[in-house]
Amino acid sequence: MKYIELIEKLQSPVFTLQDLKLAGIKVYPYQLSNWSSKGYISKLKNGIYILNKEKNKVPGQHIAFSLNPKSYLSMEWALFKYGLIPEIVNAYTSVTAKSGRTYHNKMGTFIYRSVKKELFFGYYKEKENGFPYLIAYPEKALVDFLYLNSGTLDTKEDVEELRLNQFELENLDKKKIDEYARATNLKKMSKILKLIFE
Repeated sequence: MKYIELIEKLQSPVFTLQDLKLAGIKVYPYQLSNWSSKGYISKLKNGIYILNKEKNKVPGQHIAFSLNPKSYLSMEWALFKYGLIPEIVNAYTSVTAKSGRTYHNKMGTFIYRSVKKELFFGYYKEKENGFPYLIAYPEKALVDFLYLNSGTLDTKEDVEELRLNQFELENLDKKKIDEYARATNLKKMSKILKLIFE
C-alpha cells in the first residue's frame, strides 16, 4: 500500500486501524511509522491518526469525539462556546462515563472528565465543516462543571471567581438545570445553584 493509495481510499482525514481494516486497506506498522516520520500523518493516540495535509479542515471538536466516541464536549469548553464564561479555553474538555484522562497531540489538548454512567446524558449531535461531534446542552454543561468542581465551591466568593455571565445565565432553562442537578444526587448542588442564581 502506497501513501497515495491510502489517501484515495480513506473517507475521512481522521482514521483508526479499525477503519483501515473495514475498508480493506492493508497497512503495516512500519508503513505508518515511515509516513509519520515523513510528516504525512500524525498519531493522535495509539491506533488513531490524521492526514497532515487535511488537518486544518478538521475541527478540534471532531478530534475530541474521535479520541473517545463515548464522550461529549462540556465543562469549560462548552461554557465558553455558549458565552457563559469570558476566558478563552484552549483545551477541549469532555465528559465520559469511562475513565478520565488527558491527551496532548498536534491538534491540541483533550481532557476527559469521568462521571457515573447515570449522568451521561443531556447532549446532542452537532457538525462543523461536515465533521460530527457531541456537545452538552448549556444547562448540562453548567451542571457538569459545578458537579465536577463542587469540592471548591463553598462560598459566594468561590462562585464569583467563576465569572459566570449573568445575562446568559438568565437565558438558561431553569427547569432543565434543576432536572440535571437532581440527577447528580449531590446535596451540595442546590446550595451552589442558590449562590449562583440568588
